[in-house]
Amino acid sequence: MVDVLSDEIARFVRAVGPEPDETLREMDDYAEREGFPHVGPEVGAFLRFVARMADAERIFEFGSGYGYSAYWMAEALPTDGEIVLTEVDEDELELAREYMDAGGYDDLARYELGDAMETVEAYDGPFDVVLIDHQKHRYADALEAVRSKVPVGGVVIADNALTSSSIEFETLLAIVESETRAKHGSRSSERGGTPREQGREPDEVNDHTQGIADYLERVTDDPDFETIVLPLGEGIAASYRVR
Repeated sequence: MVDVLSDEIARFVRAVGPEPDETLREMDDYAEREGFPHVGPEVGAFLRFVARMADAERIFEFGSGYGYSAYWMAEALPTDGEIVLTEVDEDELELAREYMDAGGYDDLARYELGDAMETVEAYDGPFDVVLIDHQKHRYADALEAVRSKVPVGGVVIADNALTSSSIEFETLLAIVESETRAKHGSRSSERGGTPREQGREPDEVNDHTQGIADYLERVTDDPDFETIVLPLGEGIAASYRVR
């Protein structure tokens, strides 16, 4: 995990945030032991907070791994709520089921093995909270697939909005700043510039970095959403549906 917070700040955020229960601590230990790139307790606590603020009754995840994010958010759901976990790895999805059951959330969960993009088509919505955390080059497509199923007051959250092991932050920054200048006619900053202006040909931008840039452009251009990026974990983009 490429955390954007310093170790000291991350420890501070964890100390102030809600205390993980025993199962979450086991899930954190699993991630550390196996090198699994989960969102971590700082982002997990934020996801639960958002679900509470949105009075979430239904949640959909594009990519659930072994259920870490789902477990955090499940606590915010009512007893008749629903959270849809999607995962292409059968073993990980089964592990998610075990953890959700250990926490008492199995009755709230729907476990969908397969491509999240196909799975979401089978659900009518509405979804009060959506987490996008699968292949980066498909983030914008995920937003398009679920957009009509997010009601006013709903929230779409995208993980890895700043960095990850496969995202080149300096290139991402250059792309985003270039798009902002093109939209608003603002002057270039000294450190800004497109990949070409930085001596990088556009085809050198990897799919993961370009995917995040495409997603951020799509969601920030959408007048129905208001978006902010928060430096928690590897960066999260939270988009609130205003109309």
